[in-house]
Order: sequence, then C-alpha cells, then structure tokens
Amino acid sequence: MAMPAGLRQAAIGLVVGVVVLSLTGLPGVAMGQGQEAPRADAIRLFLDCSWCDTTFLRSDITFVNHVRDPKDADVHLMVTTRDTGGGGTEYTLEFIGLKAFADTATRLRYFAKESDSSDVTRRGLSQLIKLGLARYVAATPLASELKIVHERKSAAGAAAPARDPWNYWVYRASFSTYQSGERSQSSGSTSASISANRVTEAWKFTSRVSGSYGQSTYELGDGEQYVSITRNYSASTLLVKALSPHWSFGGHVSATSSTYRNQDFAMRAAPAIEYNIYPYSESTRRQLTFNYTVGVSHFNYDQETIFDRMAETRLDQAFNVYLDLRQPWGTSNTSFRFTHLLDDLGKNSTSVDHWMNVRLFKGFSFNAGGGVSRIHDQLYLPKRGASDEEILVRRRQLATSYSYFFMGGFSYTFGSIYNNVVNSRFDGSGLGSVGGTTISISY
Repeated sequence: MAMPAGLRQAAIGLVVGVVVLSLTGLPGVAMGQGQEAPRADAIRLFLDCSWCDTTFLRSDITFVNHVRDPKDADVHLMVTTRDTGGGGTEYTLEFIGLKAFADTATRLRYFAKESDSSDVTRRGLSQLIKLGLARYVAATPLASELKIVHERKSAAGAAAPARDPWNYWVYRASFSTYQSGERSQSSGSTSASISANRVTEAWKFTSRVSGSYGQSTYELGDGEQYVSITRNYSASTLLVKALSPHWSFGGHVSATSSTYRNQDFAMRAAPAIEYNIYPYSESTRRQLTFNYTVGVSHFNYDQETIFDRMAETRLDQAFNVYLDLRQPWGTSNTSFRFTHLLDDLGKNSTSVDHWMNVRLFKGFSFNAGGGVSRIHDQLYLPKRGASDEEILVRRRQLATSYSYFFMGGFSYTFGSIYNNVVNSRFDGSGLGSVGGTTISISY
C-alpha cells in the first residue's frame, strides 16, 4: 500500500534533519553527569563484560579513556564469572596489555556473596578494577594525579579465621506466580522450588525439588472455551568428587512428572565420569570436557504409548562433549550429545549446539547460534495422538525425527572511539536511549 504523499514528505524532511544534525553536531551540549572529555595522556580501556553495570563503571572510573572497540585500547579488561558454592559469584578480571603494555598482564578476582546488593557488587568491582589499572597508569603522566590510600584496620578489626556454622551448606526457596489476560483469553502459572547445595574444592552436592502449574483459557470462534492445563514436577540430586585437576567422578538421580511428555512418573539414576582437557581452575576462560554416563530409567505413563506400554524400565548411556571459550576475540560455545538405549541401538538421539560472538575487525561483530537434533527415542508418545487444540497450544510433545533452530546477525559501529560520557536523561521515559523521534510505518 502506497504511503500518503504528505506523510512521505514529512518523513523525508525529518530524516534529512536528523542526518544534518548528526553530521554538524549539536553545539553547546555539555558533557554528561560529571564526565570529563577524553584526555590524550590517559590510557584507553576496553571493558569486556556483559554482566557488569558498565554505565556505573564508566562514570566511576574517570582516570582512563573508555573506548568502544578493543582495537583502540591500551588495556583490554575481560571479566568472566562462575557460580560459587554459597550461591554467590566469582568475577575473574583479566587485564590484557596491548600496544605499549603488550607484555603486561594482570589477573584479579572478586567474590560477591548472594546476599550482596547490585550496588555493593558494582562498587566492589569498580574498586578492584581501579587497583588493577594502577600498574598501567603508573607508567603515564596521570600517575601524578593518583593517590594511594591505606585504610589500616585496628587489631580488633583484623581479619580472623572464618567460622562457618553451616559447614558450606546453602539452602534456597523460591515461589512465583504470573497472570495475564484480555477479553478472549487468559493465562496464569505458579511455580515453586527448594534446593540444598554444598560445594567445596573436593566435593559438589546439589539437590533441587521444583514444581509448576499452568492454565490457559481460550474463547473459540463458536463461543466455546478451551482450557489447557500443564503440570510439571521434578526432583534431582547431583554428587561429584574431584579426582584431580582434570578428572571428576559423580552420579545423578532425578525424578520428573510432565503432562507435556505423557509421563506420570519418570526416574533415572546414573553414575558418570568426566575429563577436562584444561584444568578446572581455568573454566571461566576455557574448558573442553568429555562426559560419559550410563544409567537406568523407569517410566510410568499417563496414557498408553505408541509401543503399547503403560510402564517400562530401560538401560541407557550418554556421551557428551562440551567446549567453552571466552577470549579477547569473543566467545564460542559448542556441545555435542549422543544417547541410546543399551538394549535397542535404534532408539537413540544426537544433538549438536553452537553459539558464537566474534569481533572480526574494528567495529564489526558477528554472532550466530544454532542446533540440530536427530531424534529416534520418543518412547513416551501417547497412542491416541494429540488433538488440534493440544497441537496449537503445544500442550503435548509431537512425534518427530529431527528438530533445529538457528539465529544470526551482525553489528557495525563507527564514529568516535571514546565511550566516556554517561547521560541518563529520559532513560525512563519509554522513548529509548536514542531519542524521542520515531517513524513507524505499518501495512
């Protein structure tokens, strides 16, 4: 459908105006929220952290020039994370020197407790980042502007050996509910879980029980209503023993109930062994693991299956390969899984997943992800099949021999290399961070 001439002219005029302003600049606009203009004598820092409050860090760390691309940086700071046994987070800060600092690297760690607020975490990270940057700034003219302050603790406040009355046990309980609707349909769900975990260098124990209930109501064209109800319950326990920096041995027990999979009750117990090419201590940056599992599974079905079963017990085995890389050039994550029944090799499944985000050259990033599965082990499919309504609302798992998904994209950024300024005006207005002018055409 053609756009009305008046609207088309207005849109062209608006776009031209925006382009002119972009090319000529906005005279008289001040720097944002206390930030200084880029300084020629300051080092250039590229902050590589998708978990960080980068807006706060840029406004708090003001003695460096923040840049948008690692190609322009003197120091590439890569922050990776992993969960700790107490439910907190360990942040690993890798300071990678570039250009004049090419032979200078630093690694620091920050531990955030689960009870820490986001403000406590971001301030703690900022303090540690400043400490790590000091050795680089010391070689620049800005060194004379920095001061070292030592807040000495009294003898009474000195650190003492920690005593843990819980002996590393961490318990967690959660509950959530959700409801939405409009005139012709409504949906709601409720879920709850409780877990108990104990993680040390030698042992890892995790246990979790969870359940969810969902109900959706649809008003059909003939005035009738269709109600879809889904229930899912699960319990699982994992115990792992560290054998060496590369080897681990453990076992997993799980029990589930799912209307989607026609499983009134399903239980599996399986020991497993795993080998990591790299030491587990490097898991925040890289790991390549090979995991083998053999187990026994028992199923009670809600409805008779396509194999005329209401219950069965089967032996199976699984082989998993997992590669995870987090490097200055980007991230890459690949997993491969193969499973089959021991008494029937024809009942098997194979899946491969891959995700990547790569900086190909200055300003240009490419991201892609996808996976494909070959499925020949759907023992649980109900014999009666699925109704049209169950298919439309995805209430039942359908028969298939494969599944796949794919996503991909790229981004290219050019212009000023600096990223010092922080300006939060209109952030909560719903107009977006770019501005309040929007052109939208629908047909």
